[in-house]
Amino acid sequence: MDSSSWLVVAVVLALVVAVCAAVLLVRVFRARRLLLDAGVPLQSKALFWAAVVYTVSPVDLIPDPVYLDDVGVLLVALRALHAAAARSGADRKELPY
Repeated sequence: MDSSSWLVVAVVLALVVAVCAAVLLVRVFRARRLLLDAGVPLQSKALFWAAVVYTVSPVDLIPDPVYLDDVGVLLVALRALHAAAARSGADRKELPY
């Protein structure tokens, strides 16, 4: 492959990563409502904040150019928070997302 092909591949990958980051950012901001909800257990809220701290910390399982571990930890925490909110508010008609 020549240099222009590599450039196209790099731009496409950068766009995919940017879209994934934007979706994750929207989910994090929506989780704010769940963090204020009194019915969600403290353990789930603490797991979410620990994941946020891990995401922004310089200590990683995989070096920083690859954000798979950061995104994975944050997604697991978001799913746990969402599941805890669903369990605690089963009588609600809709969840934030």
